[in-house]
Amino acid sequence: MTFVSAHFGPIAVDETSIVDFPEGLPGFEERHRFLPLQNCPANGLVFLQSLDQPDLCFLALPVPALRPEYELSMTAEDLALLELPPERMPSIGEEVVALAIVSLAEGEDPTVNLRSPLVIHMGTRRAVQAIRPDEVYGCREPWVALRGEAVCS
Repeated sequence: MTFVSAHFGPIAVDETSIVDFPEGLPGFEERHRFLPLQNCPANGLVFLQSLDQPDLCFLALPVPALRPEYELSMTAEDLALLELPPERMPSIGEEVVALAIVSLAEGEDPTVNLRSPLVIHMGTRRAVQAIRPDEVYGCREPWVALRGEAVCS
């Protein structure tokens, strides 16, 4: 299938790459299907292009690239949406991918949302924006990139 993005133009979509947010995202509850796009995997940036709204695209970064010590904290409801067992937290990088949405505002330093990461179950491609039940991280944490990352040109 080919999808025409307002930001990237025509994109060949592999159906197995589509990520499904069964409940949408807060503020975008009617938007369920997203396609992760990486122009340069070495720098970690991921564009989450909505397949339901051509002009909706989120910029995100893998949580471990921002905070290597980060541990997920998810509600039983979020685990159930991802079809994961409720008795333990999934492992980032093994069972799930965790992405932090980047916020870019003119005149401000970039921030990332570590309070509510996007968690994608690798096996089912189901995803949820998992709002942490604790306050260990905020939704506007400073974007502090790890040193020594490769850069694509």
